[in-house]
Formats: sequence, structure tokens, C-alpha cells
Amino acid sequence: MALLTPHWGLDGILICASLIVAAYMYATRNFKYWAKRGVPEIPPTPFFGNFGECFMLKKASQDFAKELHCQFKGEPYAGFYIFDKPFFLVRDPELAKQVMVKDFRAFIDRYASADDSDPLGFANLFLMNNPRWRVLRTKLTPLFTSGRLKKMFDLMLVVADELDRVLDESNLSTPKVMEMKDLAANFTTDLIATTIFGLQVNSLRDPKTHFREQGRKMFDFNFFRGLEFLIIFFMPHLTKYYRAKIFGKHATDYFRTIVGEVMNQRIKSGEKRNDLIDLLVELKQTHEKEGAIDGFKFTEDDLVSQAATFYLAGFETSSSAMAFGLYELALNIDVQKTLRTEIHKALEKSEGKITYEMIMTLGYLDMVVSEVLRKYSALAFIERVAAVDYKVPNSDLVLEKGTPVYISLFGMHYDPEHYPDPEKFDPMRFSEENKEKRPAFTYFPFGEGPRACIGLRMGLMQAKLGIVRMISKYEVTPCEETPVPVLLQPRASITASLTGLYMNVRKISKEAS
Repeated sequence: MALLTPHWGLDGILICASLIVAAYMYATRNFKYWAKRGVPEIPPTPFFGNFGECFMLKKASQDFAKELHCQFKGEPYAGFYIFDKPFFLVRDPELAKQVMVKDFRAFIDRYASADDSDPLGFANLFLMNNPRWRVLRTKLTPLFTSGRLKKMFDLMLVVADELDRVLDESNLSTPKVMEMKDLAANFTTDLIATTIFGLQVNSLRDPKTHFREQGRKMFDFNFFRGLEFLIIFFMPHLTKYYRAKIFGKHATDYFRTIVGEVMNQRIKSGEKRNDLIDLLVELKQTHEKEGAIDGFKFTEDDLVSQAATFYLAGFETSSSAMAFGLYELALNIDVQKTLRTEIHKALEKSEGKITYEMIMTLGYLDMVVSEVLRKYSALAFIERVAAVDYKVPNSDLVLEKGTPVYISLFGMHYDPEHYPDPEKFDPMRFSEENKEKRPAFTYFPFGEGPRACIGLRMGLMQAKLGIVRMISKYEVTPCEETPVPVLLQPRASITASLTGLYMNVRKISKEAS
């Protein structure tokens, strides 16, 4: 006789069925969380919630973010589930302002996080929580003043000139197909290397240089790397089990070595370049004997983490903006011609020289780049976590402490209420007149408030410089391999094309003198 019935087989069936029922009950135990609070929600699927396709890496988080936002038209907020955990979605621009600015102290920390076993991920400014975040943010802010950016611009011009030479040597008198994302990434890698690290790595001429390869490894969109990013951004409680690393194992080891060596060399030589390494050396020398400040220790790993963060954010976001910008200019020839005319007129006034002041005066370029970042923001969401129980303004809803709060960048940027015909590329959306008509907090590709991207001006300058250098002398047009429309890579944590951004590049016969 078996344990429960006369037959072992029947016992096995009953036990398996009981386990399945128990697992189902456990996995769906929170599925009425939002409905009980009067918050509209999408009916979740057992075990996956609303996150199944993303977890299987079949749907890009950007598409997920856009669909979430669009499904709740007219609602100021909504609820959704990642597995069984309730997440709060902000749709109303005024409520987004409350979260990111007015009530910032209630949402000061990000939900995404790395495990403390990740020496660089746990200490980086982007993921760090308060009070360590506030200490580090204050220390790093001086690197990105207007004065420092102007000094960096001279170094950027050296790389831009090298881009010009590389293109000139490619014999582009007749159209040639080029993959623009890789070219842009080589360009911005060289920019970051010289302005942040004080290194000459020459990725434009040698795309396989070690420094450039680390960027490829960081964004190697295989299944396991894709899952690693999903865990960090959407399931951070699992990082300690998966051993997820924000920079990946190889890049973590590389940056711990290379940045440490550069810092020690600067200390020995006393050389000053007014870059990030100088600032990190200064912080190390000032604070290493004083101990931690509000939990931030100023150890070598803590400081190396910031260099790796600015490498990742600087080369990837700027190269994406540059590449997607050239892609849209290829598809919209009238916009490209208008931009080229503006650039040529500015070059005539500056005697053919690209200067910091000249780029800052290019109003149409600013509109073009703004529209690029509307359509192709680097991240899908702005995410926070409630630090306290929080009463949502103009409602009876109280968010419990620890509730993840997400604002859909892609949803807000593609909302037809704010951007009619949102799939269309239209720089005029960002004319001063049209910006004034639109509600605030419907556009924030770099975030808003105290946790907005610290290097946003530098990132914009890199993308603008690359576009100016290309469009002033070259015409970009679609080719057979140009993806129309762009399909997003579902394994990527950042906005990336599934198939690359191929286009024809041809040197124009008339250039600005």
C-alpha cells in the first residue's frame, strides 16, 4: 500500500498536483493587490505577471514600456506585475514631476541595484542609494561644469578630426554602405578615452583595441547577458543569487586593472589633465585616510567604479544618439538638407572652424537631437522606489514603502496626446513655440530632478559634434540593408537596433570652406 492511496502511481499524481496547486497559489497571491486599491491594472499571467515576453527576451523593455503606458489612456497611474510583485506606473506628467522633483526625498533611491558582491556595480553613481549617492554626486559634479566642458571640447576636436581623416581615406566619392552604430561607438569610445581617462586608444583606426572591446563585451546581447541586465533593473533581489554584474565579468576585471594603473601613474608623475582621473586621484588622496563619509569609503574599487560608469554611459548613449540621428537624417532628406545648411552657415561665420560656441548656437541641430532622443531614449523607464508610505496627490491611494515606481520614458515620449503622429520624425516638435504648448515632464531622456544624468551636457555635446562632422561633409541615404522601421533588440537593456543601422555614406561635392 502506498502513502495516500492503494497505488504509488496515484500517490505520485496527487502529490504532483498538490505541488502545482501550491505553486500556483503562491505565485498569484498578490495578483489582486492593485484591484483591491482601486488602481487599474492589466490582468497578470500566473508565474510571470505582465513580464513573460520580456523575461523570455522576446520583447524589448522599450516596447513593454510603451505598451504599458498606452493601455491606460486617460488614467493618471496604473498597476502592473513583474512575476508576483506589484509595480506602480506613473502616467500623468504632473505626478511624474512629484516623483522626480517635488517629493524627491520620498523617491530618492532607484529600485534597480547591484549586489555588494559586484565590486564596481555596487559602488557606481547610477545605481547607488542614499546617503552614499548624495556624497558621491556632490564630489563628482564639478567635473561637468561649463568651464570643464569647454576644456574637454578641445580634446574632442582632435578625435573629430581623426574621424574626418578616417572617412576621407575610405574613398566615399561614390556611396558606400556603412554600419553607423559601430562607427559612432568607435568615435565616442575615443572621445571618452581622451576626455575621461586621458588615454589615446585609436578605436577609429583599430576597432579591436582592448578599450573598445570592453564596450562590446558590456553590451554583448547574448541570452545570459540580457538576463543579467533584466535581473539588475527589474528583479534586483535576485542579483545575489545570479551574481549579476553591471559591467560583466571581463570588463569589471579590465577596468579594475587599467584605471588603477592610470591613477597610480598620475599620482607618481603629478600630471594634470583636468579629467575624471584627476578628480578621482584627488578624492583618493583627500579621503582615503579619513574613512567613509555616510557609507562611501573612497576605496580604489569605489573610485574605479565611477570611471567604468562614465565609460559605459558616455560611449553608449552618445553613440546611440549619433547613430540613430544619422539614421533618421538618412530617411528624412529634407531635414538633413536643412541641418546641413545651418551647419555651413555657422562654419562660414567661424572661418571653417568647429568651436564649442558655434555648436551651442545651432538651434536646428538641437531640435534634431531632441527629436532623436524622444524616439530613441537610451532607457525604457525612469524607476524609483518609495522610501516611505506615500499618499498619491489628489487621490486616496497610499503607496506602501518599498513599492517600485516606474515612469515609462517610451510611453510618455510616444503618447499621441503630447506628440501627435509619434512615429514621425519631426524636429519642429522642439521649436520654442511647440515646447511652450506642451505640458512639462512629457520629455526627459536624461531623467529629471536631482537624479538626472550628471553627464547629460557632455553626452549631448559628443553626439552633436559627431553629427556636425558627418553632415557638414557627407550625405547619408538609405540602402538595401537599412532597417525600416527599426526593430529593437529584445535582449538589450538599452535602446539598440536588432539588425544594426546600415546606410549609404557619400562625400558631398560642395563643402563649407
